[in-house]
Amino acid sequence: MWGKNEEPVLKEVLEQRRPSAVEATSNQHRKSVSNRGLTGASALTVKQSIFPITLVTLLFFLWGFAYGLLDVLNAKFQTALDITAAKAGGLQGAYFGAYFIGPLTYSGWIVRKFGYRWTFITGLCIYGVGALMFWPSAVYRSFGGFCGSLFIVGSGLSTLETSANPFIATCGPPRLSEFRLELSQSIQAVGSVMAPLLASRVFFSHTEPNDLSKVQWTYLGIAAFVFLLAIVFFFSPIPEVTDADMALQAEQCSGLTGYVDKPMRKQYKLMFGVAAQFCYVGAQVGVAANFINYARESAGISAAAASDRYAIGQGLFAIGRFAAAGLMLFVKPRLVLMVFMTAIMVFIAAAIGVHGEGGVAMLSLVLFFESCIFPTIFTLSIRGLGRHTKRGSSWIVA
Repeated sequence: MWGKNEEPVLKEVLEQRRPSAVEATSNQHRKSVSNRGLTGASALTVKQSIFPITLVTLLFFLWGFAYGLLDVLNAKFQTALDITAAKAGGLQGAYFGAYFIGPLTYSGWIVRKFGYRWTFITGLCIYGVGALMFWPSAVYRSFGGFCGSLFIVGSGLSTLETSANPFIATCGPPRLSEFRLELSQSIQAVGSVMAPLLASRVFFSHTEPNDLSKVQWTYLGIAAFVFLLAIVFFFSPIPEVTDADMALQAEQCSGLTGYVDKPMRKQYKLMFGVAAQFCYVGAQVGVAANFINYARESAGISAAAASDRYAIGQGLFAIGRFAAAGLMLFVKPRLVLMVFMTAIMVFIAAAIGVHGEGGVAMLSLVLFFESCIFPTIFTLSIRGLGRHTKRGSSWIVA
């Protein structure tokens, strides 16, 4: 039995320690969060979160691979379909147009209505359908068909990203949210590195410039893998993280985040995060989409050599993400963000002024410092959103 003087001490200890999954659903550890809808996922430990995070990280690899192929396809279609670089930019428009439309409409609705697991499965199925559509598009050599296929692929990937990013950020201890997402997106960067290498060495090697048959087989293989992964997610025990779980987690770390339950219209940090992400992604896509053409014109090298330089740049991008993830264990994420963004401005200015291989090297360093920007802006923007996390994530992805 505890004495009267000892009871306040016990109460203070119980309130400070991290609750277990069972305790998370009890009334004694909650302040304002309703018990309705709690699953206990907000109290997952690092060990408990390893399996679901590993499985969802495979999705990051998928869209990293798709994004890496996009820039190679851009250059391939310019030659095979005899179109201008400006028209080939329609591929980028179709792909990222889906990113703008999906999260604000059907993707955001699916994740709020049915939860993360079914959103993963739906996104994979949409992605698989888009990949299959590359076959008839290549047969008829239809640029419009390729744009439509990429729009569907982008719809699937944006649906995955709308759910995967907040899932990784909230599945486990809040203090490691930036580290988890940075590490998972490092695997995405590995996919972006592998895609152009495989494209130049395997997928599109030993083919005539006008031959698109290997594009068909490449995306057929991708579709088969994607549908297989959808089946894996269907049978896997992915923990659901509800709005109530997110609100409870936000309350538990309110001392760290300054969390106060506010309506969506007053989440000003989220609004700034959306604006910052909009500017950054526009710049990143601009650099990536023009990297190969820049290398060919500035350094006077062949398309194959330019693809190799781009693969090196994507390799630096992947290394940068692993480096940033390590730094975040010791340095505040917002300071890492500031240093990397400053370095981007310095090296992109150098790439404008320097020509030849030196300019290509400067642009490659831009890719290195771009590495951590997206996931860091994302996690800093949704930190402390609580019950608004899913909707806020949709806005940032869009």
